[in-house]
Amino acid sequence: MVSKPTKKMEPKESTHPGKIVYIQFCLACHMDNGEGVPGLYPPLTQTDYILGEKKRLIETVLHGMEGEIEVKGEKYNNIMAKLDYLRDQQIADVLTYVRSNFVNNADAVTAEEVRFVRRPAKK
Repeated sequence: MVSKPTKKMEPKESTHPGKIVYIQFCLACHMDNGEGVPGLYPPLTQTDYILGEKKRLIETVLHGMEGEIEVKGEKYNNIMAKLDYLRDQQIADVLTYVRSNFVNNADAVTAEEVRFVRRPAKK
């Protein structure tokens, strides 16, 4: 019996869970490459907002943003909707994805960090 040659199976690309969230909620404004739209939506590549303080980044996703900001020397004055309806893990995933892609190389954001920022302050 002659065996048929087997077709080499290529491994399926593993998709980061944060990429899925990014595609659903971020891509339309910040684009596939994270470069944003000049004058409208800021880039996510090598910026203080992305690589800097995690708390500020988490708050931006939870509460949205409006008003003028400057990113890489360019001013932006558009509204980012709040995404507080996303689960802590989804926010952690998307922020980890952004902080480790688009030529960024920053540490991960955890669901615990998101939960800590989300919870109301005790009085």
